Amino acid sequence: MDKTKEGSFMPIFVVLIISFFIAMFWNTFPIIKEAVGFVLNPTAGFLLGWNITYGFLVLILIINFVVILAQRYLTDQATMREMKAEQKKLNEEIKEFKHDPAKMMELQKKQFEFIWPMMKLSMRPMMFTGVPLILFFRWFMDYFVELGNPKFFGFLNWFWFYLIMSIVISSVLRKILKVV
Repeated sequence: MDKTKEGSFMPIFVVLIISFFIAMFWNTFPIIKEAVGFVLNPTAGFLLGWNITYGFLVLILIINFVVILAQRYLTDQATMREMKAEQKKLNEEIKEFKHDPAKMMELQKKQFEFIWPMMKLSMRPMMFTGVPLILFFRWFMDYFVELGNPKFFGFLNWFWFYLIMSIVISSVLRKILKVV
């Protein structure tokens, strides 16, 4: 594989640091909270005010759609498919040699060589979606606390509802958009 296609963890680390500081200083520097509220209250707040469950589902769909589009267009999909195909081939070979520990170890070492490059490539879109997601989550926390922490389906708080629906929606969107 071409070393230039591997990517780097440095930009991701920078985004994580920025996200950490946003979350940490959310209440300390009101300008952050007010600026995000200025944008999200009339848009996302409108959807949640219309119907909390359906509005939240629409927001989850929009957020996941943007994240999946970022993954599709900001990662080298051909390289990712290539790497996944190679991993699948190695998995099949490992199954064939399950009674030969030496050969199995050799194949597993080859398989582990794909982990870091693949992780670097797949995390590249996080540079563009990480901070907006943190801003959304902080805003969601404040919004739902103001409403008295409503329960979805009678027992799920907003975070678990988001997580479960996000997994379902993103898996469907990945299939539709053919994202690796």
